[in-house]
Amino acid sequence: MVSLTYDPLDVAALRAQIESSRHGAILVFEGVVRDNFEGRPVLGLEYEAYPEMALAELEKIVAEVRARWPGAEMVIAHRLGRLALGEASVVIVTAAPHRAECYEASRHGIEALKARVPIWKKELYADGATWRENTPG
Repeated sequence: MVSLTYDPLDVAALRAQIESSRHGAILVFEGVVRDNFEGRPVLGLEYEAYPEMALAELEKIVAEVRARWPGAEMVIAHRLGRLALGEASVVIVTAAPHRAECYEASRHGIEALKARVPIWKKELYADGATWRENTPG
């Protein structure tokens, strides 16, 4: 239910992992590479991770979702390596019996990932690069 990959993220394949007739709501969150940070033009991003720790923490997040929102499921996939503008860096697919808990669980997933998972982002600019800390919100 969790993965790290250097390949482009396949939203349809990720969604298919948890589609079920018992779910009344499915949300797909895609975090994508934007062209700026605090007014500075960004050319792309580069992601690195501590894979064993990152995958273990992502599994904990999915387990938290299942425990806190009965009937909910979640799939989390994160890209590593160099990404171009507009490419998805993270996809979180959340399914739940009802929309309210689906929204809550999805938000929990991305905020917990940003706060706890050892994945690092380097922003690439025309005149250099800067490592950025993951921050919730």
